Amino acid sequence: MSRYKKKYFEEIIPQLKEKMGYKNEMQVPRLEKVVISIGVGEATQNSQILDNVASELTTVAGQKAKITRARKSVAAFKVREGNPIGCMVTLRDKRMYDFVDRFVNIAAPRIRDFKGFEPDGFDGRGNYNMGINEQIIFPEIEYDKIERITGMNITFVTTAKTDAEARQLFVAFGFPFTRSE
Repeated sequence: MSRYKKKYFEEIIPQLKEKMGYKNEMQVPRLEKVVISIGVGEATQNSQILDNVASELTTVAGQKAKITRARKSVAAFKVREGNPIGCMVTLRDKRMYDFVDRFVNIAAPRIRDFKGFEPDGFDGRGNYNMGINEQIIFPEIEYDKIERITGMNITFVTTAKTDAEARQLFVAFGFPFTRSE
């Protein structure tokens, strides 16, 4: 069992159960999945860029990245329906907890001028979205081998019904939020 999964069951469930007044363990919010996606607009001109970005995402996530394709044609961006324009990966269970552990404890402190995560990333249903400007914050990425700096979107999907419940869950997991709420 991964370290964060063990932490969730042994520490976070009892802590949130007492703090939020849940009567049953199943009421305690939990992480369902983590979705990491990268959009590569230049992939329409050069498909090699997309292959490199997908391999970097595979390295970071520990799971093969899926190439995403355009749903609609947009002439202004020179994109046709069906063109490969990005990649994504969905992490669940062990890989998800391992990623959250590495992200909170290793990668997030390496973000330039990091003061904490913005609390306005919640969507109203207990999910948290955030963007990262550089993939080089992850130690798995070798700085010398990357061709270009790319950002990524990370979505943490929870079973929480409100943003307040989800925030308590993330704080228990060790997510540092800025105090601007």
